[in-house]
Amino acid sequence: MDGKIRKCEILDSRLTERVASFFKILGDETRVRILYALYGHEMCVSDISELLDISQSAISHQLKQLKLEGHVKSRREGKNIFYSLDDEHVVDIINQTLSHVSHKLNDK
Repeated sequence: MDGKIRKCEILDSRLTERVASFFKILGDETRVRILYALYGHEMCVSDISELLDISQSAISHQLKQLKLEGHVKSRREGKNIFYSLDDEHVVDIINQTLSHVSHKLNDK
């Protein structure tokens, strides 16, 4: 190969926009912690709040963002709303990132 990038190798702009949006969501520590807490667990706002020691209003605000982006889903049971991951791939990406960051920290 001559080192030049061919046009077919350039990512589609719609796809890159979604990838950037995904990483913006992961750019917030609280949202990452919420996603990780929901891995394999369905939880209500009060449970997440207690587990992460963050106010319920802050948790609700972040869950709204995560739901709008399609990373969490909710279901109502009586007065309670339970949240869970919409896609387990998010935690796979977080785990890969944790592995990468830990590796980089250990190199220093």
